Amino acid sequence: MKNILIVFISGMLLNFAACSDNQQEQINQTANKGEATPAGGQENVKDDQSKKDIVKTAIGSKDHTTLVAAIKQADLVTTLSNAGPFTVFAPTNAAFGKLPAGTVDGLMKDDKKEELKNVLEYHVTVGVLHTEDLHDGQVLGMVNGDNLTVSMKDGKAILNNSASIVASIPVSNGIIHVVDAVLLPPAKK
Repeated sequence: MKNILIVFISGMLLNFAACSDNQQEQINQTANKGEATPAGGQENVKDDQSKKDIVKTAIGSKDHTTLVAAIKQADLVTTLSNAGPFTVFAPTNAAFGKLPAGTVDGLMKDDKKEELKNVLEYHVTVGVLHTEDLHDGQVLGMVNGDNLTVSMKDGKAILNNSASIVASIPVSNGIIHVVDAVLLPPAKK
């Protein structure tokens, strides 16, 4: 009786193992029939149903083409497409246009990538800060390691006494505050 039980259990285990191998082979064949998996990170996930992330929202804005080009040049697309949450102060094309002539073109060169990244990271903080969360004298730690100061004037948030928030857009991985000036990080000592 004991030998029959051992033979029966052994047969069941072999049958189970064979089924598992067949199921894995079917999964592999099904996966191989589909399209090739694109390289990259979260930015390559195709999802037309959910709220867009920071990068996809910026790409869809005609007023942020310079910012999008800068994000791509600084290799920050994947970072800003990830889960976050992030608060991004997003300068408009007009804001970039206020910079001294040649500044944007200079930062977009390959040898200035780290400087560009520093400027862009000075526009990002971790967490979601709605306009009602901002208050006079508040100091925000930015992703580049520097601080930004908030002041309030007539109920509106002003960043570093230079940039005003003109609109706010909730996104899937945080919030975008559209600003009317580019925030320049303090000079390194």
